[in-house]
Amino acid sequence: MDQQQITALLQQALQPSYLEVINESHMHSSGKGANSHFKVIIVAQAFSALRAVARHQKIYQLVQPQQNAIHALAIHAYDEAEWQQKQRQVIASPNCMGHGD
Repeated sequence: MDQQQITALLQQALQPSYLEVINESHMHSSGKGANSHFKVIIVAQAFSALRAVARHQKIYQLVQPQQNAIHALAIHAYDEAEWQQKQRQVIASPNCMGHGD
């Protein structure tokens, strides 16, 4: 599964007001050009009544058929009010401990 497929899948299923799928594979030992580490930043009305764990479970269920191709999925899922509180910002992902550059 690649970045565009994840984006299309989440867009169709959750109709988010904001969605960013970032391929972070280059920050890990999987190397440049790999499709194994992704970061998802998603803001959707569907998350308003859900706790963080339920939001993550919902996203994992959507990508699960392709999960074997994904090694890591960092999820930042918010409703509109939470996204505004965060000033539309999330922390940067760190490099993998085994990544040498």
